[in-house]
Amino acid sequence: MTQTLSAQNPGLQHAVALHKSGRLADAAAEYRKLLDVSPQDPRLLSGLGGVVLQMGGIDDSIKLLVRSLEIDPDQAAAFFNLGIAHTRKKQFKRALASYDRAIAIRPNFALAYFNRGEILEKFGRPGQALACFDRTLAIRPDLPMAHFKRGQLLEKLNRADEALASFTRVLELNPSPGPSDAAIHVNCGVLLQNAKRFDEALASYDRAIVAKPDYPEAYWFKSLALLLIGDYEQGWLLHEWRWKSSGYKRLVRNFHQPLWLGEQPVAGKTLLLHAEVGLGDSIQFCRYISMVEALGAKIILEVPTQLVSLVQTLAGGFTVVEKGRPLPDFDLHCPAMSLPLVFKTTINSVPATIPYLHADPGKQALWRQRLGIKDKPRIGLIWSGLMRGNIDANPAKKRSIPLRLLEPLLRLPLEFHSLQKDYLTEDIALLKEFTQIRTHQDELHDFSDTAALVREMDLVISIDTSVAHLVGALGHPLWILLPYVTDYRWTLDGATTPWYPDAKLFRQSAISDWNGVISKVVQQLAPIFHSS
Repeated sequence: MTQTLSAQNPGLQHAVALHKSGRLADAAAEYRKLLDVSPQDPRLLSGLGGVVLQMGGIDDSIKLLVRSLEIDPDQAAAFFNLGIAHTRKKQFKRALASYDRAIAIRPNFALAYFNRGEILEKFGRPGQALACFDRTLAIRPDLPMAHFKRGQLLEKLNRADEALASFTRVLELNPSPGPSDAAIHVNCGVLLQNAKRFDEALASYDRAIVAKPDYPEAYWFKSLALLLIGDYEQGWLLHEWRWKSSGYKRLVRNFHQPLWLGEQPVAGKTLLLHAEVGLGDSIQFCRYISMVEALGAKIILEVPTQLVSLVQTLAGGFTVVEKGRPLPDFDLHCPAMSLPLVFKTTINSVPATIPYLHADPGKQALWRQRLGIKDKPRIGLIWSGLMRGNIDANPAKKRSIPLRLLEPLLRLPLEFHSLQKDYLTEDIALLKEFTQIRTHQDELHDFSDTAALVREMDLVISIDTSVAHLVGALGHPLWILLPYVTDYRWTLDGATTPWYPDAKLFRQSAISDWNGVISKVVQQLAPIFHSS
């Protein structure tokens, strides 16, 4: 007959105390010693399973917890730990079932509700996840991580005021503010910035910097806010913190040659200018090449494959290298988006000699032949871009427009051409219905092809995407459709931007209000057509 330890057994109490104090190896040894005496005691199996889980032995932990629950299935803590183990193995359905069992046994198990909410959020069930976080806080209103997760979820649901309240509550619950608060201050800053409460947003970023002076995200997000409100002097300086942020670390180029940010003369030196993230960024900032050449530098310009032919139309005697190819020798290097800092660009001194890029005449002639005789004004359209993580997850910043919302525009007696290379899945089927839009993705091999097609349009109407930058750099008629919260290059308000002075901007007046934007475009486009 198997012995079972009494609830008051000193050995069990000692093992639990060792576990709680963080002495995991000692606790595991104590549990195993006790199991030698009572190998079927579910409390010992469950306790050892919890310790082994914390030590990283996920599979062994699952075996111990399952054995324990086979003996005594009425253990909420064992099911809870089993849920954690399954989560770490990415077995989310099993984890969810384990948390449900834990809650059925112990209805006020706050942490089980919390973990359940995290899984439901992964499953794309935000309403149910929020209910779990709310239930967690009903039981444990002083649990900071629940307020934090609730705030993050509310932010994704575009309930900014409630999210801000949740983040603020986290800070109130922390009796000793410190580095751990920095991320929360940044979250608050982003919410305030999205609400266009810029003074408060900047103050929140500053609080993050006070809490953690070496926190890159605080400086980077502050730089974006400063650039958006037109403070380029401080904005470009702080923008260099991007290289230390979590989102940029993988992009750092570990060259042996020194970084150049304008501090030293470059006359007679070979300077590598290299692209960073987006194709649009590369198009926007290659305008600085002539300014660098004027300093006497010999330039190597490294760009993605799609831009190689296009940037060769820039004026100058530089060398173009396709990204990924071997680089010639050089003395210094500079990332493209650091050039405004080098030249101390202010909002009033943006170099905007337009056009600075050009279409290939031969390719343009080929497009003219393909398109045939023009009997209506030709409108180029870009309504969606590839999804960009957190940006497109935020309704205030979402740049893509559902294709069906373009229907009022497509009723105009105009000739419409898609300038997109890629399409969202839902748009592919709808394009069969909207036969007024001619597509050309099979002929668009790189941006020089797109540039040539653009030049055959009378007007391009685009969302914030790389093609908008292309059209602006070509100096071609351009209308840009913008979400409620815009990127700094489109400025805070108004119908123009210093980066592309001839472009016309159409902004959402409320979050997700693309109908209002399309209505303005139709109102302004119709008279132009009728008068032509």
